[in-house]
Amino acid sequence: MKFLILIYGNPEGRALWNQLSEEQRRESMSGYAELENALTAEGELIASESLDDPALTRQVRVRDGKAVTTDGPFAEIKEQLAGFYLVDCDTVERATEIVTRIPEAAYSIVEIRPVRDLSSLR
Repeated sequence: MKFLILIYGNPEGRALWNQLSEEQRRESMSGYAELENALTAEGELIASESLDDPALTRQVRVRDGKAVTTDGPFAEIKEQLAGFYLVDCDTVERATEIVTRIPEAAYSIVEIRPVRDLSSLR
């Protein structure tokens, strides 16, 4: 079963990150590399990405067949999507175990969402 693991950041977490030394940042990022390598070796990782600053976001709405765009940021919200893992594992419990290995999970919110299987509609 596929699960999308969504990592949310917030201004407080970003401020903490900015206060870390280069060595501390490298150490933190090595945790992500270790997790990615482990999930790849276990055959569970489909994709993983870190997302850029929300201020660089663009919203798109289609109205009357035309794209209407708005540049970000869009709302005064505390948590914003910071990155994700798309994994293929047996259970939501396994996906939860994976979340415990995400370095940022210790100080942010991480959401697990099952991915719908729409293959029968193709």
